[in-house]
Amino acid sequence: MSILDILRERGFIDAVTHEEELKDYLNNNKATCYIGFDPTASSLHVGSLVCIMALAHMQQMGHRPIALVGGGTGLIGDPSGKTEMRKVITQEQIDENKEGIKKQLSRFLNFSDDKALLLDNGDWLKSLQYIPFLRDIGRHFSVNRMIKAESYKMRIESEEGLNFIEFNYMLLQAYDFMELAKQYDCMLQMGGSDQWGNIVAGIDLVRRTQQKSAFGITFPLITTSSGIKMGKTHKGAVWLDPERTTPYEYYQFWINTDDADVVRFLALFTFLPMEEIQVVGKLEGSQLNAAKAILAFESTTIAHGIEEALNAFKSTSAMFGNPDIPDTLIPSSNIPRKSSNKDYSDEQSVPSSVCQISLLDSEQGIPAVDLFVISELVQSKSEARRLITQGGGYVNGQRVTSFDQKITSADIHNNEILLRAGKKKFHKIIMSTDSSH
Repeated sequence: MSILDILRERGFIDAVTHEEELKDYLNNNKATCYIGFDPTASSLHVGSLVCIMALAHMQQMGHRPIALVGGGTGLIGDPSGKTEMRKVITQEQIDENKEGIKKQLSRFLNFSDDKALLLDNGDWLKSLQYIPFLRDIGRHFSVNRMIKAESYKMRIESEEGLNFIEFNYMLLQAYDFMELAKQYDCMLQMGGSDQWGNIVAGIDLVRRTQQKSAFGITFPLITTSSGIKMGKTHKGAVWLDPERTTPYEYYQFWINTDDADVVRFLALFTFLPMEEIQVVGKLEGSQLNAAKAILAFESTTIAHGIEEALNAFKSTSAMFGNPDIPDTLIPSSNIPRKSSNKDYSDEQSVPSSVCQISLLDSEQGIPAVDLFVISELVQSKSEARRLITQGGGYVNGQRVTSFDQKITSADIHNNEILLRAGKKKFHKIIMSTDSSH
């Protein structure tokens, strides 16, 4: 099976250019391909996973992926898919963000011995001279054709409009493709469906300036079955950086996948065999929940390593009981199975923090609303009040009846207090006499 067949079977393909030529090229060459990543944050998030996993599949099939960080274009901002201008960031921020992105991508790609490359388009874009650029590159672009591109149309029709800086973005991204083709023999650019116009412009520029065939693949915008953009939650983005989204929270994101999305997400976000994944489409009830546990375990293993995935698995088992995962369900997964007979109900891996016993003086205590904020189960007092008012706050399994309810030393059991927000978010407060906490 070719890499194009694999990507199509797993749901990655939205559109391709010159399909027959591309098949021929991929089947007969160890191809170099690239995807651009925006360095506007120090972490990528789950919304970037389709692109990252596509590069990983390319590498597994013997091709060489390039992750191109937009150190040059990041100073401008891509208007694609945006209705307003992006905030301009500094070079120092870009350099810092690049380091975080490389660290995360290293979980998915093998960068040793140039099997994959991490490049920065700032290396060639920042030294460009304006007049030579207009003369040598700008002459290949038709303004009439550019403004018909979906990425530009959306901004032109928006209230803010499209400014001249952003109008140049298509030329710069096309220049990237030309430069990568020239320096690294990279003839395939991939990206989200909102990048179609930019990719096609780059293909045209490569063909005009290098007299070589270049190709493009775009991926669909992934939304959940409820129509929510992939990776977005009520708390915001789900990050790949464990400092922003802990491996436990990352695991919980996947295990709470809607029933209708399980098969699709297993195909996109794990490397499990498709013949095993397709069986999941016939499951329901507890069997489907077991498949969600496999999705969560495998996704967390890829992003954070097997040890963190096991810790998250144990934490979840401690709260909800050991999942019943038959040996015959997706047998390629390394998730602990029913046959192992290991009981994780007493595992101490639930998210926790240490608190001074003196804060829970038997007379004064601490308001429940403050304890929920301290534990970071909620982000603010107003969110804690709303949670408790709606009946979603629990202490040691008992519903908190009012947000000013005092939690005292009488609520300490086995030197700890267990908090719960809603049905599935837990936090353990471990009591200490050490005043340094």
